[in-house]
Amino acid sequence: MKKFYIMLVALFVLTVAKAQWTWQNPLPQGNDLTSVYFTDASTGYAVGNCGTILKTINGGASWTALPSGTTYSRSSVFFTDANTGYAAGSCGYMQPGNILKTIDAGTTWTAVEPGIYNRLYCVYFRTSNFGFAVGQYGTILRTTDGGTTWNNMQSGTSQWLSSVYFTDDNNGYVVGGYGTIKKTINGGASWSALSSGTTNPLYAVYFRDVNTGYAVGVSGTILKTINGGTTWTSLSSGTNVNLKTVYFTDDSTGFTSGGSTILKTINGGTTWNAVSSGTTNYLLSIYFSDANTGYAVGTNGAFIKTTNSGTSWESLSGGSTTRLRSIYYLDSNTGYAVGGWENSGGIILKTINGGTTWSPVESGTIHQLNSVYFTDANTGYAVGFVGVILKTIDGGESWSALSSNTDWPLTSLYFTNNNTAIAAGSYGTILKTVNAGATWTISQSGTFAHLSSLYFTDFNTGYVVGEWGTIKKTIDGGETWSPVASGTSNMLNSVYFPNDNTGYAVGQKGTIVKTIDGGATWTNISFGTEYDYYNSVYFADANTGFVIGDEGKILKTLDGGEHWTALSCGTNRNLYSAFFSDANTGYVAGDFGTILKTTSGGIVSVAESTSPRSSNHVYPNPASNKLLITNKDKFPGETVISIFNMKGEQVMQRKFQNQNAIEMDVSTLAKGIYLVNIQTRHGIESKKLVIQ
Repeated sequence: MKKFYIMLVALFVLTVAKAQWTWQNPLPQGNDLTSVYFTDASTGYAVGNCGTILKTINGGASWTALPSGTTYSRSSVFFTDANTGYAAGSCGYMQPGNILKTIDAGTTWTAVEPGIYNRLYCVYFRTSNFGFAVGQYGTILRTTDGGTTWNNMQSGTSQWLSSVYFTDDNNGYVVGGYGTIKKTINGGASWSALSSGTTNPLYAVYFRDVNTGYAVGVSGTILKTINGGTTWTSLSSGTNVNLKTVYFTDDSTGFTSGGSTILKTINGGTTWNAVSSGTTNYLLSIYFSDANTGYAVGTNGAFIKTTNSGTSWESLSGGSTTRLRSIYYLDSNTGYAVGGWENSGGIILKTINGGTTWSPVESGTIHQLNSVYFTDANTGYAVGFVGVILKTIDGGESWSALSSNTDWPLTSLYFTNNNTAIAAGSYGTILKTVNAGATWTISQSGTFAHLSSLYFTDFNTGYVVGEWGTIKKTIDGGETWSPVASGTSNMLNSVYFPNDNTGYAVGQKGTIVKTIDGGATWTNISFGTEYDYYNSVYFADANTGFVIGDEGKILKTLDGGEHWTALSCGTNRNLYSAFFSDANTGYVAGDFGTILKTTSGGIVSVAESTSPRSSNHVYPNPASNKLLITNKDKFPGETVISIFNMKGEQVMQRKFQNQNAIEMDVSTLAKGIYLVNIQTRHGIESKKLVIQ
């Protein structure tokens, strides 16, 4: 009888699996950044959505992603010395707020769950041992032992608290919703309400000394006190944007930001002047490492830097941040991505180095582009809104408009040879060309449904899918189309056939349907919930396929769709298009310029941390045959347990509904080390499993 042991020894557990996807656009990454902190002139950290933690050791010239051990957002980062730092955030909806700590300058992070189920928005340390974290519903946490333990203090308010600052060991302030300002004079043991004079929510507080402080917030609110918070005076900011952060480099010189606006004062806040930030992204945090050198971070991975006390700012990040709807690779080096927003410019990006850099190409249209397809190294096409069809004959360097004979949006394009193509779009629109796009004729689709995706298995046989679960098939090269029962009324967004008989279509509400008889019949093999929205399906071979969707969802199958595993890609951006050159090498593209690449088939790898706690528990230890998984919140809805070997191959998967606890038979597994993915509606947690 086989025995297995779960490695849960003290200070050595497996946390959320490390995603095997790297950012290609924007760079260094595209998740929103919420907080920035520098420990010296060269070394700094930034944190943000999806567990993002970045580090620079050269003053922001380059940034390295650090393994945080979580996919949940970090709201605030603070360091007490060169090695010791903290990042506060939460573990998702109805999951514990937690604080990550590092003692080795970010190389590893240990998670501490203070036992509260509220999001944490700010972490602050007065000394190396004495610190605070604040968050939802009036949460104030205090530590006196360097973050090992945290005590929940009585704040006396149910308003969310967004920022905390101490002027000495006794006197501190918190600000938050509905103009809330609270003060402590006994090191956080008790808190008293101060009159702010406003009901506008406040996002940040900063003090220059024991008497002089500032608070900023909604609709350009700037408040100042010169008597330790007893009274606050409203200052004119000259803006109505929500101000998220405030920082002073001396008694006179200070900065605040909101939207893409940076405001600067040189007279202690009496007047504030707008400074060009050079970005259109919202700026959420400002930090100065000295009087002249400062940094600001914000949405879409924005990084900017000043070296002249905020007079001018330069960008440390780059790349398009528009929506990308389609991605296509000609070979391992040359690829294209298209997108944009309606009436804000049709975007075309090109790479010639495998996605290391992407350069914009002039498209000549203001309309969003939805699909791109190349027939050879020089000749390519793109289609989009208001019937736009573009063509290039010089490898994408220049594009010319073709006449489509329609004003309806076009969503998908497929070539069956160098001259013959089909385009599909809204209101059942199907167009065909037989002369490389010189002229296009309208085919009778027999539907008014929005059509979203095309795929042809040969010159004559093709499929189109769309609204209301529509699937249509042609056997005469797109001249006529016949309806096929899909078995669903949900919107279908993408269709793909890895061979003549086997095909897949995906769409809203977690819909995945499959055919094994050339589209004659379709079977629902849905993996997901009514909240999942799948946008694209792509198969690298007959068995290996990927589905991508909203909120960064990526699913992978290794057995032709019988089982699916959710992969963590490191972002929650909506993803619209996938392209794989083989089973391991692939790309996905989506909102805000997101382009991600994998060279390992997107598989997870073992990512170890020193977290002493986790939300899921796997035992007994030791045990035989049976694996028991529990969570104090039980397992509402669907839970998927997937087990991988160290090659990244899925060896077992089970689905459960509304379980109090989950029991699995693992007696068939060979001796060795495995990775157990526990996927709930709140996210994925992974644990190391040893079977002996």
